[in-house]
Amino acid sequence: MQPYREMSKEELLKEKEKLEAEYRKYQHRGLQLDMSRGKPSQDQLDLSMEMMDVLTSDHDLSCDDGTDCRNYGVLDGLPEAKVLLGDMIECNPDNIIIFGNSSLNIMYDTISRSMTHGVMGNTPWCKLDKVKFLCPVPGYDRHFAITEYFGIEMINVPMLSTGPDMDLIEKLVSEDEAIKGIWCVPKYSNPQGITYSDETVRRFARLKPAAKDFRIYWDNAYCVHHLYDINQDHLIEILAECKRAGNPDMVYKFCSTSKISFPGSGLAAIAASANNLEDIKKQLCVQTIGHDKVNQLRHVRFFKDIYGITEHMKKHAESLRPKFEMILDTFERELKELEVGSWYCPKGGYFITYETLEGCAKNVVARAKKAGVVMTPAGAPFPYGKDPKDSVIRISPSYPSLEDLTLATKIFVVCVKLSSIDKLLKAEV
Repeated sequence: MQPYREMSKEELLKEKEKLEAEYRKYQHRGLQLDMSRGKPSQDQLDLSMEMMDVLTSDHDLSCDDGTDCRNYGVLDGLPEAKVLLGDMIECNPDNIIIFGNSSLNIMYDTISRSMTHGVMGNTPWCKLDKVKFLCPVPGYDRHFAITEYFGIEMINVPMLSTGPDMDLIEKLVSEDEAIKGIWCVPKYSNPQGITYSDETVRRFARLKPAAKDFRIYWDNAYCVHHLYDINQDHLIEILAECKRAGNPDMVYKFCSTSKISFPGSGLAAIAASANNLEDIKKQLCVQTIGHDKVNQLRHVRFFKDIYGITEHMKKHAESLRPKFEMILDTFERELKELEVGSWYCPKGGYFITYETLEGCAKNVVARAKKAGVVMTPAGAPFPYGKDPKDSVIRISPSYPSLEDLTLATKIFVVCVKLSSIDKLLKAEV
């Protein structure tokens, strides 16, 4: 195939005519295909169904130290649950608090607490003239929704193949006391699937922020979400690096089992320094008497240990891997030689990002919708939903069946081709 840029106007118009005929055929089929969110499929949810059998009415619901999980108490989580999640995120169990089912809820609470009561004795953010947050882009739309909700100014930081642009981050945080944090998805990032390099993590740990209450919001959501048994990314542990660098209090590390067990009924946790945890518990002891210990016990007895989680995640990979490979193979076959976009080939996580020619993303998503394929809105991976180049599209392969996903990908490719041709034809006018 010849690159579109090298085609004459007549050749482009002929190609467009052929593609529009194909597109109309898809429209007439009345399809309803959803690639909008990173939800586990039915098959993936079924992998955890035996968890419903590990606790029954005739089971002892006491944990290892004798605590009756049916009753009040244990503010920071069962010891064995802290060990399980601690091993998963490579942290000392003593540095962990187990919450409910949602890590996003913990992040919201952490921002909210900082707004109303400050961080470790510092001025509450609501009393400051300006509060700012750094946002690696493209990034996770729900992170940005939290900071936007609280009126926090968000500053874009470009993502590189090694992680966020650390030169820019180091400069910004050292010069501006109003910058209070940064959102990070450090492993198999949402949406590109990039894992931060060792150097990037170490530079994060050695930041010298002007704000004493600056925190790294380290959302390690995909820490065990590999697509392959051997060909995996490795992320060095941020808490240990911060401690080594003399900045033990600078990071909040979040995790959950949302895409490991049941998204609506998993476990979520925060890991941080002893000083940070003490500060968090001041709110937590007022907010709750303890989270769902029966669910914590259920997870511990189902997975047993980190090896149980590892084996369970191999089953998830068996479901996800064919979907990722199908999309990437299709892009390679149908789009690479046309030179109408780019993509990153992740080794794990839940998303694939396609970057169109500048100014085409909204058009591609709108065309796909008219043909029956619902995608994440263009612009969603950016603060305020504004993609400066209108080029980034997040693709969520997990939820549809492989058959439906294959059809949706074919439609997506046609939409990319049509939008790219339209842009090139306009450029010739």
